[in-house]
Amino acid sequence: MKRYHPVHLAELPPIACCCGTTRRAFVDLPDAPASAHYLEVKDEPTSHYHLKTTEIYVVLEGEGFLELDGEQVPVKPLSAVMIRPGCRHRAIGKMKILNIPVPKHDDADFYYDEAAAKPGETPVH
Repeated sequence: MKRYHPVHLAELPPIACCCGTTRRAFVDLPDAPASAHYLEVKDEPTSHYHLKTTEIYVVLEGEGFLELDGEQVPVKPLSAVMIRPGCRHRAIGKMKILNIPVPKHDDADFYYDEAAAKPGETPVH
């Protein structure tokens, strides 16, 4: 069994998400402790939070803000921010971000406040 798993993010299929478009690596590995996502932020991302997942955002291109529990934190290339479980967050601005979720991405660990939920998203109180 190999102890490494190389992936070229540009070769992964783009997936629409509440933040924009993402390409997710390592989510298909059952024993992966984390995943890596290349995220292109859309114009109006939805504020959301996770109950189990810590995310590390690293800005690769562009400038803007991360809205974190209502506070706007300015970011630019090579800014890194750790977002702990329960922190409501979204990126604001045209950016490309490397997102590292720990543990790996789980669709069931996305929560939206009722006021923030858009059609098709499940609000959680």
